[in-house]
Amino acid sequence: MANLFRLGLIINPLAGLGGSVGLKGSDGQAQKALALGAKPQAMQRVKTALTELLAQKDKFEILTVAGDMGHSVCEELGLQSQVIYTPPSWPSSASDTENAARLLAQQGVDILLFAGGDGTARNICVAVADNTTVLGIPAGVKIHSGVYAISPQAAGKLVAKLVAGELVSLSEAPVMDIDEQAFRTGVVKARRFGEMRIPALLRYVQSVKMGGRESEELVLADLAAYVASQLEDDVRYVMGSGSTVAAVMAELGVDNTLLGVDVVENGQLIAKDVTAAQLLELVQGRPSKLIITLIGGQGHVFGRGNQQLSPAVIRAIGRDNILLIASKTKLQQLDGRPLLADSGDATLDKQLTGLINILTGYNDYVMYRLGYEDEE
Repeated sequence: MANLFRLGLIINPLAGLGGSVGLKGSDGQAQKALALGAKPQAMQRVKTALTELLAQKDKFEILTVAGDMGHSVCEELGLQSQVIYTPPSWPSSASDTENAARLLAQQGVDILLFAGGDGTARNICVAVADNTTVLGIPAGVKIHSGVYAISPQAAGKLVAKLVAGELVSLSEAPVMDIDEQAFRTGVVKARRFGEMRIPALLRYVQSVKMGGRESEELVLADLAAYVASQLEDDVRYVMGSGSTVAAVMAELGVDNTLLGVDVVENGQLIAKDVTAAQLLELVQGRPSKLIITLIGGQGHVFGRGNQQLSPAVIRAIGRDNILLIASKTKLQQLDGRPLLADSGDATLDKQLTGLINILTGYNDYVMYRLGYEDEE
C-alpha cells in the first residue's frame, strides 16, 4: 500500500451551477441557480477525468472528502478511496474546501486534483499555496486561472501519466479570480491571487486568459459589417458572448449582453441573456444559426463562460450552422494549437472535430482545426 500513488481529490459540487441559467457565476448563487433549474455538473466532469485512470486502478489510492465532495464518485467508479474529511453540514462551503485541502496536503498526496472554478482555485491556494502539486478539473463558469486542465479528459490523462511514472515537468501557474458582482454587469475585473505548482504539459493545461482588447477597432468593424450584411430573414441568430460578437450587435444597433447569450431575428432582439433551457426552446424546430468567437489565448469555443450553449442547443442548431468569428491576431496567439470544444458531452465534442471556416475580416475566411482534448 505504501508504494501506491496517492491522489488527493476535492470536488466543489456546486461549481458551475450558475452558468447554464445565465448567472455568470455560482458564488453565493447556488440556491438561486437550483431554483432556476440548474443541474449540478461537477461530479460528472470528475467521473470523466477519473475514467482515464481506470486502467491503472491498482496503482493508486484516492484520499478524498465525504459525499458529493469526492467519495461518492470514487464509489461509483469502483476506485479505492479513503475519506479524510467530512463537512459538518450540507451543502458544503468554501471553508470545507480549504479544510480538506489542508488535510490532504498534510497527508503528503502526490497531487491534489480538484474540480471547480476560479473561486475553488482560490480556496485551494489559501490552503496549500505552492507546497503541494495541484491540478484543476474545469467545472466552474469562470476559468481564468492557469491551474486548470483544458478539459476533464485532459486532467485525467495528465494524472494517468504521473501514476504510470512518466516524467512530467512542474511549473508555477497563476490563480486568477474576478469580481462576480461586476462580472454580472458586464465588467471583467480579474486579478492575480497567487500561484500554485502544477504539472506542466501545454497540451493538457490551459493558458491564462488573455486580457484587454483582442483585436483592433478596424478588424472588429470589418467583421461586424460583413456578418450584419449576411444575416438571413426569418432565421434565429444565437449571439454568443464576448467583445467580437458584441461588435456585430453594435453594427445591428441592438442591445447586447456582453457576457451572456442573446437571440436576434430579422434585425430585432427577440430574447436577451437567455438560459440554456430558454435557448433550446427558441431554436428547436426553427431555422437557427450560432455566431460565436473563441477565448483569446486558450482557443476554447465551447465550455468557457457560455454554458448556455448546452450540448442539446448545439445539436439543435447543427455544426454547419455555426459561424465562428475571430481576428487573425487571436488565432496567432494559439501558436498552432487547435481550437477546443469542451461542451461537457464527449460524444458531441468528437462530432464537432475537424477543419472549420473562421471569418477573420470582411469576406475573409481561414480554415482552422477544431478539436477536443481526448483525441490522439
